[in-house]
Amino acid sequence: MSSTAYDLAVVEAPTEAKNLQFEDEKQQARFELGVSMMVYKWEALEVAVANSWGGPSSAEKRDWITAIVVDLFKSEKIVDAATIEETLLYAMIDEFDTNVEDESTVPIAVGIIDIYKQCQVQDYSTVEQLYTKWVEKQNSGESAKVITIEEDPLNPDASSCDEGDEEDEDEGEGEEDIEMNDQPSSGPVVDEDGFELVQKKGRR
Repeated sequence: MSSTAYDLAVVEAPTEAKNLQFEDEKQQARFELGVSMMVYKWEALEVAVANSWGGPSSAEKRDWITAIVVDLFKSEKIVDAATIEETLLYAMIDEFDTNVEDESTVPIAVGIIDIYKQCQVQDYSTVEQLYTKWVEKQNSGESAKVITIEEDPLNPDASSCDEGDEEDEDEGEGEEDIEMNDQPSSGPVVDEDGFELVQKKGRR
């Protein structure tokens, strides 16, 4: 991705508006689902959740990250890709003790800005495509790679991934399953039209 595309990834609210939140509920719902799908698409975070690097509430923490990104648009008149990227990186450090240095946040941040711009003109095609792919991935049972930490001979007390970790992962996967007419405890909540607001989680 070129630096020009990154620099141009910014949205600004009209002069009379207090923030970037959409007044139309459908637009806001689609945008929030789009943010959720982009956050779920982030491989570094997916691996962190699968390996429970944020503890037993790792899946909930991922939803909390979605919520704080959405809050940027509810509280600010200008949001750019750099702000979103910074928010994602700090959240990974604070919640998962993981420092991401592979620039994988760049396409996620730019993608969120693009989705906002599309929702402005009521184009929800990208959001629907992301959601469809996410559902297909859930139905296929595909999951992120679980990383096993070998025992460090210099630090024999260091814990390694065991069956308990796998159980945590299985529990996390269960929480992410979505039925169109149900409201799960984790993951994007959808209504009868297939879309709904992302429910904000409290920080854990």
